[in-house]
Amino acid sequence: MRTLGRSGVEVTPLGLGTAALGNLYTPLDDEQAHDAVRAAWQRGIRYFDTAPHYGLGLSERRLGAALRQYDRAHYTVSTKVGRRLETADGGGDDLAHGFAVPATHRRVWDFSADGIRRTLEASLTRLGLDRVDVVYLHDPDDHAEQAFREGYPALEKLRAEGVVGAIGAGMNQARMLTRFVRDTDVDVVLCAGRYTLLDRSAASELLPTAAEHGVPVVLGGVFNSGLLADPAPDSTYNYARAPQELVARALLMKSVAERHGTTLRAAALAFSAAHPAVVCVLAGARSAPEVHDCADQFAVPVPAGFWQELRESGLLPREESAA
Repeated sequence: MRTLGRSGVEVTPLGLGTAALGNLYTPLDDEQAHDAVRAAWQRGIRYFDTAPHYGLGLSERRLGAALRQYDRAHYTVSTKVGRRLETADGGGDDLAHGFAVPATHRRVWDFSADGIRRTLEASLTRLGLDRVDVVYLHDPDDHAEQAFREGYPALEKLRAEGVVGAIGAGMNQARMLTRFVRDTDVDVVLCAGRYTLLDRSAASELLPTAAEHGVPVVLGGVFNSGLLADPAPDSTYNYARAPQELVARALLMKSVAERHGTTLRAAALAFSAAHPAVVCVLAGARSAPEVHDCADQFAVPVPAGFWQELRESGLLPREESAA
C-alpha cells in the first residue's frame, strides 16, 4: 500500500478504474461488472475509482454493490464531483457521452459549494457507503474560476470535517492539474492519458512539479482508451477514433514488444508506473479476464532491451523509459 501524501489514505500500486462498469461504449450486465470487481480483489487490488459521470451513476451503483461483501476498512474508494445528476424527462440513450445507458438523467456542471455536497451525498447513496476516501474535482477545464474559488474550498472543508480523507482533481490535461499542485493543498491529482507511451505531456511540468511539492499522482488512461491495449485500425484514442499515424506508431511498438518476448500492454503499464511521482496506475477493465490480464501484465518485468530498441528507433526519447 502507498499513502496519498499526508492524508493517511492508502492505495495499491494498481487500481481499478470503473468507467467500463458504467457501460462505456457497450453494455455489460451486473454479474459481469461484479465479476470484474471480484477479480480485482482476488489480485490484491484495493483501490477503486468511480464517478457519477460513468453511466449516469451506474458505475457507482455497481461498484458499491460488488464491494458490499468486503470489509470497508480494507479498501479505498474515490469518486468525483463537478457533474451533478438531475432527473431527465426525455428518452433515448447516453451514447453521445460515451455510455450505453438510458438517458434517465442529465449532467449539470456545478462546482459550487452546495453542488459539491449534493453531488457527494448522491454518490454515497448510490455506492451504499457512509464515506468515500478520496474526492476529485472532475474535469473543471471550462469551469476553472468556480472550481478554484468555490469547489476546492468546499473540498477542503469536507476534509477538515473528516467527511473525506483526501482531496484532489482529476482531469485529461496536465496544465490545470499543475496549477492545483502549485496553488492549493491537494493530497493527490489524477491525470488521465497524459503520461503514456504515446502522450508524455505530463512529463514536462506536472510530474516534476508534483514530485517537488510531494503531491502523489494517480494515472488513468494509460492505454489511451484502448489504442495501447490492442492497436488496430478501428482502435479508440482519447475516447474517439484513433488517428492512423498513432495506430501505426502503436503497432510498431507492439512489434518491438513481441520481439523482446513481452506485450505492449505490459510496457504501457510499466512506463506509466515507473515515474517517481506516480503512486498508482488505474487499469480500466470491463470483465474478470481483462482484470486478470492487467494484473498479469503489471507484474511482469519488461526487458531492458525493449526500452533500448524504442529509444534507438525514435519511438521513445532517449531520456525516457521504465528501465
